[in-house]
Amino acid sequence: MKNEKKAFEFSPSPWVPFRDKKEIERALKIKREDIEKHDNPEFKIRVVPDSDAEFIWVTDMFNRIRHSAETGEKLVMILPNPAPSYRHLARLINACNVDCKNVYAFAMDEYADENGNIAPENWEFGFTHAMMKYFYYEIDEKLRPPKNQLVSFTNKNINVYSQMIEDAGGADICYSGPGWTGHLAFIEPDAPEFQAPLEEWKQLGARICSLSPFTLAQNSLHGSFGKSGNLAAVPPKAATIGPRDVINSKHRFDMHAITVHGTSTAWQRSVSRLVLHGPVTPLVPESILQTLRTDVFVSETIAQNIEVDWNKGY
Repeated sequence: MKNEKKAFEFSPSPWVPFRDKKEIERALKIKREDIEKHDNPEFKIRVVPDSDAEFIWVTDMFNRIRHSAETGEKLVMILPNPAPSYRHLARLINACNVDCKNVYAFAMDEYADENGNIAPENWEFGFTHAMMKYFYYEIDEKLRPPKNQLVSFTNKNINVYSQMIEDAGGADICYSGPGWTGHLAFIEPDAPEFQAPLEEWKQLGARICSLSPFTLAQNSLHGSFGKSGNLAAVPPKAATIGPRDVINSKHRFDMHAITVHGTSTAWQRSVSRLVLHGPVTPLVPESILQTLRTDVFVSETIAQNIEVDWNKGY
């Protein structure tokens, strides 16, 4: 009897939230020259040099804040994890003497413990602490907005957080970037707190949710946690805005530029293609942006073709 040679095939692990192999393979074959193409003319994708990504992000925030100061118009922003990049924004504000009194900023997310207790501002590894340290307190005191206009998650406001954004006039801009699971903020595809059919999912607001194991792994590489893969350092839950808050924003700015500390290794290269060109589904939360007015910026490293590299080991 002849030995029949069969291809080794397998289904993605049940831990993987989005497991449609046909769609995954289609998305991963998208070439650099095609990544900017999309059927929705309001979903604008641009590939930019890696060196420009941070500058573009900071410049967009600064221009909106300066416009608010010059016109007296209120500016409501949803801000992501305040990395040290926010210091550059504060320096521009100070150098140009821009009054921020009309700025209202809502934190996109914050960590929580296993019981859903939200990390306080004085927890040095939290997003609220970073927002205040790298942004608010870096702005000259005479130019800062009142402190109560920088809103972050607390145990007291979690249930009304989405309403607070709406009461402020709704977000003018929501900044984002995809996590390894395709999450936006901490809207996780596998969190039980966000399980709903697409149309119902779109209406879900801010809440506490369980973090994906992949998010724990991703964030364990952050500098704040020692960039050493300590899974136990990352809290198991988080407070986060919901799809409703993203959809209700007047505009969106999405950045895809995360690599492993400046190398060519980038988990975002795959999930970005699913986010930008895969099916619109709660299993890839950021994919909802495809249906909305959004400015998307993809770094050259993330836009690179996905190819096997036998010269790289583990």
